[in-house]
Amino acid sequence: MTALVILLGVWLGAWTLNSGLSEMRGSLPRRLVPVIFGLTILTLWQMAVRLYDISPVILPAPSDIGAQIANSLPTLWADFVQTFVKGALTGYLMGCSAAIAVAILIDRSPFLQRGLLPVGNFVAALPIVGIAPIMVMWFGFDWQSKAAVVVIMVFFPVLVNMVAGLKATEPMQRDLMSTYNASYWQTLAKLRLPAALPFLFNGLKIATTLALIGAIVAEFFGSPIVGMGFRITAEIGRLGLPMIWAEIAVAALAGSAFYGLVALIEKRATFWHPSQRN
Repeated sequence: MTALVILLGVWLGAWTLNSGLSEMRGSLPRRLVPVIFGLTILTLWQMAVRLYDISPVILPAPSDIGAQIANSLPTLWADFVQTFVKGALTGYLMGCSAAIAVAILIDRSPFLQRGLLPVGNFVAALPIVGIAPIMVMWFGFDWQSKAAVVVIMVFFPVLVNMVAGLKATEPMQRDLMSTYNASYWQTLAKLRLPAALPFLFNGLKIATTLALIGAIVAEFFGSPIVGMGFRITAEIGRLGLPMIWAEIAVAALAGSAFYGLVALIEKRATFWHPSQRN
């Protein structure tokens, strides 16, 4: 009972502090709110494990996970490069680039719009646990098969958002470009692509999380003796929970940083959009 009271006290104190900061003006209080919230979660986690004497096999404390990360930096770095840089990032760039190109083709051809979008929807609905083994058989056990899975996962969300974005302009705007005797490609470059950027970045941000998830899950079905998915599978067999949580923490940090980078690029590229105005 005492442990529960202590945990509730810490939570209420952090809640009160964050509530006060959220009502203050300025960028610093706004940035402190998520930091304090995250530190509160980690503190409560640490305290709950220690106060209730939870076994590390069930749930290791954040300090144990941090110690595991510090002691396994070379292994974690090799896994990060294999899974994120080679598999997720490569597949992300290829899949998103292909989706943008296909969206422009679809915009040029109503026939492709009626034919490719249903096919893309069908491919997006395929389960990753069914696609990954096939990609491994086609492209081998190295990062190429993981990149292929990522391409399939990110292609459709980016395609749908890009197609919707290319239709976002008003008829009056397109008529004005016609009045200026602008060609299709001039209209695309100066009007329709800028108008499609908010939609495109929505798809790109969704694809950041899908890319890392796809690469990790694909490694469950065959990979070299390196990679986040391989490490998690190997450590499960010997109940290496701290290492598993260390891989999860690295994946979460990498995914959050990747999402933040795309969001930052969006803010710079669409500064004119109402959603980016203060």
